[in-house]
Amino acid sequence: MTKLDSSAPSIVWFRNDLRLSDNPALDAAVKTGAPILCIYIHEKAELNFRVPQGAALWWLHGSLAHLNQSLRKHGGTLYALAGKAAEVIQAIAEETGARGVYWNHRYDPVGQEIDLGIKDALQTRGVQARGFTGLLLHEPSAVLTKAASPFKVFTPYWAEALSQGEPSLPLPVPAKMRFAPLPESLAKRFTYPYGLDPDPQKPDWAVQMRDLWKRSEEGGQERLGTFLEGELQGYADNRDRLDRQATSRMSPFLRFGNISIRQIWHALAGRQHAGTLRAANRDIEKFKSELGWREFSYSLLYHAPSLHRKNIQASFDAMPWRRDEAALEAWQRGRTGYPVVDAAMRELWATGSMHNRARMIVGSFLVKHLLIDWREGEGWFWDTLVDADPANNPANWQWVAGTGADAAPYFRILNPILQGEKFDPDGAYVKRWLPELARLPAGVVHHPWTASAVELRDAGIRLGEDYPRPIVDHDAARKRALATWKSMRDQSVASH
Repeated sequence: MTKLDSSAPSIVWFRNDLRLSDNPALDAAVKTGAPILCIYIHEKAELNFRVPQGAALWWLHGSLAHLNQSLRKHGGTLYALAGKAAEVIQAIAEETGARGVYWNHRYDPVGQEIDLGIKDALQTRGVQARGFTGLLLHEPSAVLTKAASPFKVFTPYWAEALSQGEPSLPLPVPAKMRFAPLPESLAKRFTYPYGLDPDPQKPDWAVQMRDLWKRSEEGGQERLGTFLEGELQGYADNRDRLDRQATSRMSPFLRFGNISIRQIWHALAGRQHAGTLRAANRDIEKFKSELGWREFSYSLLYHAPSLHRKNIQASFDAMPWRRDEAALEAWQRGRTGYPVVDAAMRELWATGSMHNRARMIVGSFLVKHLLIDWREGEGWFWDTLVDADPANNPANWQWVAGTGADAAPYFRILNPILQGEKFDPDGAYVKRWLPELARLPAGVVHHPWTASAVELRDAGIRLGEDYPRPIVDHDAARKRALATWKSMRDQSVASH
């Protein structure tokens, strides 16, 4: 074995923790006193093991580039590699004589299985392998019912999590870091074609996303500060309004670990204790519960390896979903004829993000108005969301579809017209993303097919040409969804 420094290095394997502050794995590796070797591995997707795609991959590339810049300020380098993690880690450990490998836990069962295999192989060779809690406030295995089983309902889950006390304080950036290089032979062997290029896509489809997001640790801290100083005030009442900037927009930063949930939690608690928040207690508690829902989603993923493929409620396995490629494409492209649905889908395509209330509306529309399998929607979001998360994305889709844990019942069918009128009363959101409807009066903008001939003419709209007519009638779709669900339920009861 070849040692590259005065001592064998400690390998820091970055994953969903692309930051220097409050990074337990990095902190522990530095405290060994050995030089650290910082790597990221682009792993290959496998059954039930998902890797970032599309918009999320774009976010990942930018985050890696910024992390490398941060390390360079301290004299180090981030090596972006590709391959099977076990093979990459073993080769680096053997070539460098590494004394240990450090990472922060991930919670998808396949990823955990990969990590366990790596840990066993390393320890057999006398190499230390240690994992830490860096992604969540609580390990999923630590928040269980009195019967030691996983929670299936959010409220008691969150009550139990909160009863375990305040999370530990965030860690600072390590004061002194020494670095070890990656042998050139290994860099060539496991090279990632895009390296640390933050924008490898050609053609460049991320113009609006680049203007909107700062994919870095600094960007996460800035967004948090802006939220706590502004949008948090009135959060409980305003977070569902589509026409207002009233949400945290922290999800992509949390997804890739540009910021840690402990940093968010303690920044909130610190300002609350100091009395510098203008927000009411109900705003603060509502935001905390949203962080709690993320924790709950990871608990579901931890205990359900096929969360993105398999219904949590097995009775829905018999649901006769429709195959309708034309309707699916209309939904994906924002051409359903329902303005609030179409605006949300076009916002997603342009920005890589979508308002949480809008996610509920478009999800309900796909699953219940169109009777299309929720997995089609989850897959589309996986490709188009910058915050596409292996836990939140499928857990939330199953919630909307009525197939998941603590889910909204299937018979709760959101009316896209009423949802638009309630949460975008003046049509500002719709008009922003559907400029072809910008001149319609607010009273008809959420149902342009009811506009008079004069209103359509004055707005410069020819229904069916400039903007589509509804691809399905709301009342008919609602009746069809309820009848289909009732038939499925009756068959399930009869079979038992």
